[in-house]
Amino acid sequence: MPHYRYHSAVNKGGTVKEGQGIFYGWVILGAAFITLAIGYGTRNSFSVFYPTIVEKFSWERGSTALMFSISIIVYGLAAPVAGSLIDRFKPRLVLSLGGCILGGGVALCSLATTQWQFFLFYGVIAAVGLSLVGATPLNTIVSNWFIKKRGLAFGIMSAGFGGSLVSASGAQFLIFSFGWQTAYVIIGVFSIAVIAPLCGLLIRRSPSDKGLLPDGETKKSPRSQDPDESQIGERKWSGTTWTLSRAMKTYQFWLLFLISFCALGLAEQIAIAHLDYFFTDIGYEKMLAVNIYSIFGVAFILGTLCSFFSDRLGREKVFIPSCLLSAGAVFLLFLIRDTSHLWMPVLFAVCFGLGLGPAGPLLFATAADIFQGKHFGSILGTVILGFALGGAIGPPLAGFIHDRTNSYFPAFFIILGSLIASAVLMWLIAPSRIRPIQH
Repeated sequence: MPHYRYHSAVNKGGTVKEGQGIFYGWVILGAAFITLAIGYGTRNSFSVFYPTIVEKFSWERGSTALMFSISIIVYGLAAPVAGSLIDRFKPRLVLSLGGCILGGGVALCSLATTQWQFFLFYGVIAAVGLSLVGATPLNTIVSNWFIKKRGLAFGIMSAGFGGSLVSASGAQFLIFSFGWQTAYVIIGVFSIAVIAPLCGLLIRRSPSDKGLLPDGETKKSPRSQDPDESQIGERKWSGTTWTLSRAMKTYQFWLLFLISFCALGLAEQIAIAHLDYFFTDIGYEKMLAVNIYSIFGVAFILGTLCSFFSDRLGREKVFIPSCLLSAGAVFLLFLIRDTSHLWMPVLFAVCFGLGLGPAGPLLFATAADIFQGKHFGSILGTVILGFALGGAIGPPLAGFIHDRTNSYFPAFFIILGSLIASAVLMWLIAPSRIRPIQH
């Protein structure tokens, strides 16, 4: 690993000394970005494998989509455990192990010939591995390294999730070139080969492990000598030692849980699982449908980067307009009936991605602002369980609805309602009143 000269370090006497070079938090952030992109890319490739598996085995869409739902619910159930492991053990060991389990589960899908085998390999084994390298451990680690720049950091890291959406084109290329079974093997082996060594070599729990301070600062910010009322409220809240049980006694925790259920669970996962199928149903060629999906992924990446503005404006002032933008984009889906107006799917993909992109990083940043502490991993993992419940319900529900009605329009109403509800819930939390933004 290359040698770095750091912005700041703590000497033996406990004082901070200044230096120059790259703040190691950016290295952590880069590793987290790559890990998220590859880790979630393996799961989100389901949207590409899904039609191929349905056609190969002549299964119904609803029952086949259960493999995605099982993956989501197992991922969510494992998230509090993953958070607890990160709180207790060396993160690089937990993440490296997770990368191996994830890749192994995906590679085993190449041997599956029955639905229960897909449920086991993809739905259980790969999901457990993803939970160990996913949002819970990585957001917990990154929140230790960045405080004032938390929105920016979470946005950059979550852009890795957007990268996983763009990777759908790569997965489709592998299926066309080598067949779906070999494609699963390639994706699984690649995940192990990159995630395990990357996390094992670079990931560290907190700046103190490197003798540093968060955000690359050289000294702690001085407290105001005459704090106003909002600062007093902030100190009282941040001075609380937040445990999972204590957090669950606050309404803010449960509103975050519901946002996780609605925005990340129902809205996001229905879109990820079924958009590709929707565009092929109305007549677009398979590769063009995948490319529209990839445009959504690129826009999603750009949207995540907009989380930066929440460091200046406040979390809710960015989150709420973003949800409303993506909700507005959903209305376009009701107007798309055939392939005569390509601009409409493209405009939908851009607006929906830009709006949905900030949802995850801002939800995680808000949770970190409110409940940061040594037990944050287990708290965040439980919030993410809400996403798992929504994600487990959404995709198969949309599939079953389509099987019965031959239409995705009812599912689009679910996405629309979930996004509007999430905006209202964030307005009720009002995180800037709990932890005022520091300019």
